Amino acid sequence: MSKTVVITGAAGSIGRKLRAHMAGLGWTLRLFDIAADAGVETADLLEAEGAWTRAVAGADTVIHLAGHPWPPNTWTQARENMDMTANVLRAAREHGARRVVFASSNWVMAGYRFAAVRLTPDLAPQPINPYGASKLAGERMGRDAAAQRLSFIALRIGWNQPTPGNVPGPHMIMGTWGQQMWLSDRDLCHGFERAVLAEGIDFAVLNLESDNPGMKWDIEPTKRVIGYAPRDGWTAVVDAEKARQEEMARRSRELAAALEDQVMQSGW
Repeated sequence: MSKTVVITGAAGSIGRKLRAHMAGLGWTLRLFDIAADAGVETADLLEAEGAWTRAVAGADTVIHLAGHPWPPNTWTQARENMDMTANVLRAAREHGARRVVFASSNWVMAGYRFAAVRLTPDLAPQPINPYGASKLAGERMGRDAAAQRLSFIALRIGWNQPTPGNVPGPHMIMGTWGQQMWLSDRDLCHGFERAVLAEGIDFAVLNLESDNPGMKWDIEPTKRVIGYAPRDGWTAVVDAEKARQEEMARRSRELAAALEDQVMQSGW
């Protein structure tokens, strides 16, 4: 089934992987990024009425990847991420795109890193930094856009490494949490393909990880809603040194939360 797909952030790591996959499907691609790259049109999504907005006309789906990358992010960068998402949603509505697929992030749920909970898509979000907050804002804006008859799917993307081969292992950052959110290249591409092709969806927020044994992320809704069928998985390996680092991170998080509560109670 041929599709016309706009990809923002097409020069980035995930953008390059998706465009190669979708070109292989025979889809028509309109590619944009603020960075120069072969076959990609340069565009600044902070310009609400830029030439890129007209390229949305006639597109089946806009895949919105563009934005300042994951932490560290400043609040200024987070605001710009929100503004870019708002501009993409506005362009999609005004120029008649059927759907926006939004690259959200597991940083929306980072507050649960050390909690014994199942991370379902409807669990209350707990971002802990500006980047996570900007992704949560994008999801909320998408919900409003869906009420205006624009189909919207947010994929909370797992840890898809930009390194060659995206090979999982104990070298990955964030210990068990990082390894258990691993997302292989082919599962990444398959998930986005299904997000473009799935029918009958007004609004959805879905986890997108590979089928990693023991992970907290619930991908059953992703399988059910868009027909996601992951083919890869990785069992986390944590040695004594990684376990020590993870325990230090847990204690640091508890201390930071306690200090924040103390400041709030003091009225500052």
